[in-house]
Amino acid sequence: MKNSTASWRSLFWPWWSPASPQDVMVARRAVAHLRPAVVITGGGSGIGLALARRFLQAGHDTVLVGRNAAKLEAAARYLKPEKGAAVTTVVCDVNEPEALQTINAHLAKAGLYLDVLVNNAGMGLSGPFLNQSQQDIARLISINIAALTRLMHAVLPDMLARQRGGVLNVASLGADVPGPNQAAYYASKSFVVSLTEAVASEYSGQGVRISALLPGPVDTAFHEEMGADGALYRLALPSMTADSVARSAYRNFMFGTRVIVPGISNIFFYVALRILPHTITVPLVYWLLRRPEA
Repeated sequence: MKNSTASWRSLFWPWWSPASPQDVMVARRAVAHLRPAVVITGGGSGIGLALARRFLQAGHDTVLVGRNAAKLEAAARYLKPEKGAAVTTVVCDVNEPEALQTINAHLAKAGLYLDVLVNNAGMGLSGPFLNQSQQDIARLISINIAALTRLMHAVLPDMLARQRGGVLNVASLGADVPGPNQAAYYASKSFVVSLTEAVASEYSGQGVRISALLPGPVDTAFHEEMGADGALYRLALPSMTADSVARSAYRNFMFGTRVIVPGISNIFFYVALRILPHTITVPLVYWLLRRPEA
């Protein structure tokens, strides 16, 4: 009877298969000599930097990952250690296949191991789809989709073995609607949210938090860098500060919220985008995202 019950559970609830207590103990002992760390890709500025500050304030050792060494060092000096937690930097391009090996090697030297991964590195493209070069679109897909997926796939086995840790994938409120004039960017964030929710469901109840963060417009340099600062949404939609987004993200991530939408107005937009048909929302988004010169 006991075996038939186990078989029935494995058929209908395949996620009810956590590691045995002995295996969990072995996995945790393997890193017992190291301190857990939060690794934030794209942590040198914007939301990534604000998240690093929030995790540090809560006492988590934090590692900033990015390609620009000077930018990372400036961010580390700005953050400073808090509550006994240290901030470390790793110069690394997450697009490289060996990125995680590079990160883990730096962590080991610092006496750390990867406990929480924040996939924040990303890029945007603004303007009509055919105005974008194939090289830029390929790079966007590589950073926003391929690198995020590769890192998430690589870190989860160890987290599940230890039954602790987590992955926070930074997406966008635009993930819930096609985005004319930012078509590839919006599509890439839809992928991130879909992947996050699906994987979180697969491994629910195994001690690992898996969440997607969906911020709306944020007052960072991101919009200017992608050439969208002149678009109407920058004037028509309310913006949040990166610190406000980080506070909401940290609180909800630690609580285990699967999809995190910071800000009351953004929650309203999120619900509306999920209810209203695309025949209404897509033309509206086209109007909001269109640049004056496009």
